[in-house]
Amino acid sequence: MSHTDSRRAAVRLYSKLKYGWVWATTSFAGNFILALVTTSFFSNLEYGQEVNYVFFLAVLAVGLWVTEAIPPFAVGIFIFTGILLGFGTDYILDDAKKPIEMYLGTWTSNVIWLLLGGFFLAEGMSIVGLDRDLFKMTIKRFGTEPNRLLLGLMLMTGIASMVMSNTATTAMMISSILPVVRMLGKNSPYSIALLVGIPAAATLGGMGTIIGSTPNAIAVGALQKEGINITFIDWMIFGIPIAFITLYLFWWFLKKRLKLDGITLDLAEITKSRPDNRPKFEKNAVLFTLIVTVSAWLTEPIHGLPIAATSAIPIVLLTMLQVVRAEDVRKLPWDTLMLVAGGLALGIAMVDVGLTDIIMESISTLPVPIFVVAAIFAFVGVSISNIMSNTAAASILVPLGLALPGIWGLATPLIVAISCSCALLLPVSTPSNAISFSTGLVEQKSFRPGGLLMMLIGPILGFITVVGYVLVFKSNGF
Repeated sequence: MSHTDSRRAAVRLYSKLKYGWVWATTSFAGNFILALVTTSFFSNLEYGQEVNYVFFLAVLAVGLWVTEAIPPFAVGIFIFTGILLGFGTDYILDDAKKPIEMYLGTWTSNVIWLLLGGFFLAEGMSIVGLDRDLFKMTIKRFGTEPNRLLLGLMLMTGIASMVMSNTATTAMMISSILPVVRMLGKNSPYSIALLVGIPAAATLGGMGTIIGSTPNAIAVGALQKEGINITFIDWMIFGIPIAFITLYLFWWFLKKRLKLDGITLDLAEITKSRPDNRPKFEKNAVLFTLIVTVSAWLTEPIHGLPIAATSAIPIVLLTMLQVVRAEDVRKLPWDTLMLVAGGLALGIAMVDVGLTDIIMESISTLPVPIFVVAAIFAFVGVSISNIMSNTAAASILVPLGLALPGIWGLATPLIVAISCSCALLLPVSTPSNAISFSTGLVEQKSFRPGGLLMMLIGPILGFITVVGYVLVFKSNGF
């Protein structure tokens, strides 16, 4: 991988050396000590040992997520261990036992099953080559005029990322356009537009559905724990408009800034037919499964089956029809499920001991209207998601937003989830950006203009659209 940021490159190189464990160990110890010191000051407020303990876990988790002293999924496991030791035994807290099932239950929450179903669908599409077919269809539909083709590629990427992981979508689209980039050269404005626009489209398109981006699932899961049900179609009511508007604005920005007119493209090599050794039955099986699963998700209000139940459709069908085999299942991103489950458990603990209420009471005393507080959450979410996992950022902010009064307790978690998906400033901001940057054909500075644009426009659009959705469709419950 090519790195133009020498500081980050040095850190990555050091962590891979023989003594990389020294870096990880000292970083972990530093976060642990910082969490202890911060908690010691916080304990002077005398909220009780349960609140202090969860506060310690939250500060430590945030530090570990930001510094990546251990992998993000390992932080999720660490959270479970801390919660179980604190509330399931007498080793740390005295007389503070709680029913630990509500924390362990996050492993089997609807969100986990929803993500798992999405993983199986994405794997099946990749196995049978539907990703390559999607690219060829884009060229056929939008032609070879540069601006129109760029928009088409971004639209297809955004739509695909609504049912596939953003990472997988970016990987398949980037691999498809690399011949064009190499033909034009990495300094070509059109090459830059492709390598910046496609990962941005994958991330922005993910805002369209619950499974499109992990922060979406975290927000829905947290609201579900509070008895507020956001269905697949509910999310699409506000998610689809935000996804397409931000995607179009990003395309328009690239077109104007990079001046793409006058470029000619030769796509004969890319559109050349290649032998397909996969049985046609498997491709049809994946298409059938995709249609049935998405239809079941969209019609939840009609048939009443929860999303977790219908998410089993791709798991059962694709394995039964032997499209997805045991070795494919082992390659699924199980670490993401560990991270999400741990984040949800931390959120439940913060709510259960009253820590979120304490934080929100402090925020509510600020001399600003409540909608300003919600807007602050949005911009904090997009800002910290640029330097840490957007999943981790959502895990931290969603439980806090949930504690806001009235409709803002519903709107703010959704606004936070949307805002966290607008972080596009750096190559490390999203896996999609990292995949594009890893080609060595685009510089870090190329991501900044569009990233700054989305940091401003994304949270504003998310705020307006989500609040409009809540006022029209959900205000009766508040």
